[in-house]
Amino acid sequence: MSGWENWLGRTRVQHDVLSAALVARYRATLDANCGDTVPQGLHWCLGLPEAATASLGEDGHPLRHDDKDSFLPPVPLPRRMWGSSQVSFHQPLHLGTQIERRSTIANISEKSGSTGALVFVDVQHATWANGVCAIEETQTLVYREAATGAPMSRGEDVDVDLSDWHWHRALTPTTPLLFRYSALTFNSHRIHYDLPYAVEVERYRGLVVHGPLMASLLLDHAARALGENALSSFNFRGASPAFAQEPLHLVGKQEGSAISLAVLGADGRTVMTADATRL
Repeated sequence: MSGWENWLGRTRVQHDVLSAALVARYRATLDANCGDTVPQGLHWCLGLPEAATASLGEDGHPLRHDDKDSFLPPVPLPRRMWGSSQVSFHQPLHLGTQIERRSTIANISEKSGSTGALVFVDVQHATWANGVCAIEETQTLVYREAATGAPMSRGEDVDVDLSDWHWHRALTPTTPLLFRYSALTFNSHRIHYDLPYAVEVERYRGLVVHGPLMASLLLDHAARALGENALSSFNFRGASPAFAQEPLHLVGKQEGSAISLAVLGADGRTVMTADATRL
């Protein structure tokens, strides 16, 4: 795999309007507090690509084409995931705002891991609100080889040590929660709703919880402790998959100006880590 130079700097621009209905649906999906304030994390539901259903591949993502009209590079590895993001919040979003989302391919790198070949694609997103850059983000997509062998079995639930965390919320992600978040983000990746595909093709043990959904839940967790729109930065990284109907622990703490957050599995696994700073 090589020759990604033609994709570096490639840009896509999407437009949207931030409606009260979207905010209400987002808050309902996360069981967040009601209100008209636009919560941090909602930008992942704005300026979404609108690929036609006929253009989707087997996994539910748009087919990858090697042409000038394509945005993401045609990486031949079949499995794709949102690995991490680094987000800077410059100002809150407001209802009725005209949104422009500018996305640019910033870097493409190839590596080899324990599961085989890997390709990392860094995408820089800038969310502009009424002509002002409100949010900047560097998103890392990870492409992997096809899975082999039996799906990872679930470990036994343990008494997770939460003594080091200041804030805690127990949550079991349900199938309707995954469905609603897929609808909010126009995400048709089959690992989130098609159980036979998730198990038999991608070799997961169940429906996979979206990475940005867990990140959104952590942002909501921080908002419950610190107030709405309290963060100036938020960086998250996925560590292991989470699955529908398996309990999770959302945890967080503040030590000085440093804020740490995480999603922990009931079996003791670290599912996601995050750090943030306050405004």
